[in-house]
Amino acid sequence: MLSKRIIPCLDVKDGRTVKGVNFVDLRDAGDPVELAWQYSQQGADELVFLDITATVENRKTTIEMCKAVAQQINIPFTIGGGISSVHDAEALLNAGADKISINSAAVRNPQLINDLAAAFGVQFVVLAVDTKHLPGGDFVHLNGGRIATQLQTQHWITQAEQRGAGEILLTSMDKDGTKSGFDNVLLTQINQLISIPIIASGGAGNAQHFVDVFEKSNVDAALAASVFHYGEILIPDLKAMLKLKGIEVRI
Repeated sequence: MLSKRIIPCLDVKDGRTVKGVNFVDLRDAGDPVELAWQYSQQGADELVFLDITATVENRKTTIEMCKAVAQQINIPFTIGGGISSVHDAEALLNAGADKISINSAAVRNPQLINDLAAAFGVQFVVLAVDTKHLPGGDFVHLNGGRIATQLQTQHWITQAEQRGAGEILLTSMDKDGTKSGFDNVLLTQINQLISIPIIASGGAGNAQHFVDVFEKSNVDAALAASVFHYGEILIPDLKAMLKLKGIEVRI
């Protein structure tokens, strides 16, 4: 059985890690390179960096951050934000990223998924999906959750898998920052539709929520931000609890 992965997420704005509730009310959470080093020491399995304003701003600083992180840590990390071409992705992979995450650009140009998978292999391509429950179902949102689309989440994710996405980072905007637990119903539904790994995101508030998401939805990884950034959950303690519950993790 593959080990379940614990992944801290660093939302980066203007070179700083930030965290909010339901994608708004952002507050500072520290230096991303320093946090990356701390998490690698604590036993995080991977890291995800999302430049949350890169789609609407300049993305140059992300390359420099990527290089700095690669020099500091020895665990895989994914970078997303503002990637809209094979050239953009190549620059980040060359700077040290292990995987790249795409979101808004892929919705606007689905062929980008095919192009990235063909250029680098499906294992490098993570599709990030920000989803919100609205009348009529679950719908994809773009630009850091600012723009609602008429694209149904389930349809989009199944299409993305067919196009070559190697992993889905699924964030429930309804749960994001609320610390009320992951959206296990939606995650279970999506997991039954696709065969590629899912990273659950949005809603982690305590260690039991990680137990629940793995037991109820059987996702491959669980991601969180503020509970790790502010020391509310320590990764060694979390992994010890998961192990006690019979959930396979890398210690």
